[in-house]
Amino acid sequence: MATVIRFARHGTKKKPFYRIVVQDKTAPRDGRFIDRIGTFDPIKGDTSLVLSKEKLEYWVSKGAKMSDSVRTQVKKGSTAPAVAQPPKTKAAAPKSKEA
Repeated sequence: MATVIRFARHGTKKKPFYRIVVQDKTAPRDGRFIDRIGTFDPIKGDTSLVLSKEKLEYWVSKGAKMSDSVRTQVKKGSTAPAVAQPPKTKAAAPKSKEA
């Protein structure tokens, strides 16, 4: 299976937000993905790249190819301090019942 690292577009009209995902090469852009390795918000600028370097290196070592746009943003973002682990989702805290 040929894999590619590319952007999956989310957000609303004229307010794009991208997730950096690892997908099968034949999958649609916003379709099923194998792994999510980061995010990019172009409205905030180049410093809004959040990327897991460990996952990126893992998938590249397994043979995944980066798309041109992802490669460009990774090169720009590698000098910025904002390149870090993607935020982990928090489980919903149970609501306390007050008597």
